[in-house]
Amino acid sequence: MTSRTSKLTSYIYLLLVPIVAAGLGFGVGHVSYKFYLPIWLFNVFLMTLASWSLGLNVINRKNAGGKQLALTAFFLIIPWILISMFAGLGPPPETAAEWTATAKEQQVRYFMLVIGGVFVCFGFVGLRQSLKLKGENFYSLLSVTAILIAIPLFILNMLYWGFYLTELFNFQASSNTSSFPDWVQPVRQLFGLVSVTEVALTYLATFLIVLAMRKTGWLSKASSAVYFLFSLLAFTTIILSAFLTETFKIPGFAVSIPAFPFLMPYFIGVNALRDIGNNKWNNLHKLNQQPTGGFVQ
Repeated sequence: MTSRTSKLTSYIYLLLVPIVAAGLGFGVGHVSYKFYLPIWLFNVFLMTLASWSLGLNVINRKNAGGKQLALTAFFLIIPWILISMFAGLGPPPETAAEWTATAKEQQVRYFMLVIGGVFVCFGFVGLRQSLKLKGENFYSLLSVTAILIAIPLFILNMLYWGFYLTELFNFQASSNTSSFPDWVQPVRQLFGLVSVTEVALTYLATFLIVLAMRKTGWLSKASSAVYFLFSLLAFTTIILSAFLTETFKIPGFAVSIPAFPFLMPYFIGVNALRDIGNNKWNNLHKLNQQPTGGFVQ
């Protein structure tokens, strides 16, 4: 297999992973960990290998700027390497009994999301540093500020779902009661608002980092327009869902699924690795030079 064919195959594979994982997760649902875990581990290997073939391999070279950009792009890919496990886990259980029966798996699910959130934060900070070297010091700073607020809230929300609710459901099952204490509902409402806040900030951070990348010529008009459209649409939807609950119930739920706000950063990372592997990063760290236009074509 030629280098060009290998890169194209790797690129297509990485683009398809979120689509296939989401399709299997929602279409097939939960299956035994004995079945999905080996497949997921194999996929982790394939995604890492594909990333290496696509552009991550430049970390072996002497160019420090190329290494930083490659690692930054890979940081944005790592969350979906972990999240691809959800193809076998399926969506979260709808009843307390189902949740209790799969308690360990639910804890693993949300712990994976916590780790994913940390790497998204690493990726945004890395992009900010590289953009700063190109002279873009405003929108990238706003983006990192938004993500640094969003991710701690995201982690808190994931710990609530993965560990607090699990223990609550276990307590309910062990005490043979069908109802929750009165204070549970206000806590749920609070974390509903926490979710809206962190999701909105994540989409806003994505919009701002794309704007910064476009200003430096790292994104083409076409690709940046797609990112702008989806970021603004998702941001608007999640905000409206907080005030028009019934009208935006389904759209608000869709854009707030924990893995979905990481989709656009993932695709930014994949496309960035492709361009890095194609040597389009050579001039990215040269100051006082006009943008070359490229990063994602």
